[in-house]
Amino acid sequence: MRSYSKYVIILLASLLIAAGTNFFLVPYKILDGGIIGIALIINYISGIKIGLAIVVCSLPIFLLAWFREREIFYNSILGLLTSSFLIELIGPLQYHFLYYIELGSISSAIIGGFLMGSGLGLMLRFKASTGGTDLLAKFMKRYIPLNVGVIIFLTDFLIIGAGGVLISKETFFHSILTIVSGGVATGLCTLED
Repeated sequence: MRSYSKYVIILLASLLIAAGTNFFLVPYKILDGGIIGIALIINYISGIKIGLAIVVCSLPIFLLAWFREREIFYNSILGLLTSSFLIELIGPLQYHFLYYIELGSISSAIIGGFLMGSGLGLMLRFKASTGGTDLLAKFMKRYIPLNVGVIIFLTDFLIIGAGGVLISKETFFHSILTIVSGGVATGLCTLED
């Protein structure tokens, strides 16, 4: 029964990530951190599908996990595939959502970040994840004497900094709001009882 509830949580969390991405970030070309942020940069510049870019960008990290820590690989692969699939599945609904709900870029950055952070936090609470830079940070921790949270923050900052240079200054500033609100949501979802 416990594994069934884990699958339901992964599905719900992936839906939150997909909604945050498609309904709040993409319309304003806002970035998130991590692999999703890299996939969004690729999408904004080239038009390549976000879900596909997430899977392709995650391959090297998942290969590393396969050879180093299989348990992490198994706990993350389902989250990666489910969230990537749902991002593509609900992507076409973006225009219907935007027709009925009109928000500004700042509100969208905060709400989108909170939804995505909640999705990631739920996955982490149930020992799953989407892989990505949080998985990479766990491996880097072995060689760099920094806290995993600091490593994730630095990689997120580099990603949104690159997006700010490649896309626009507004993208950079709105993306900061996204990763801050996402960090708060993740923290709230992973609080110990």
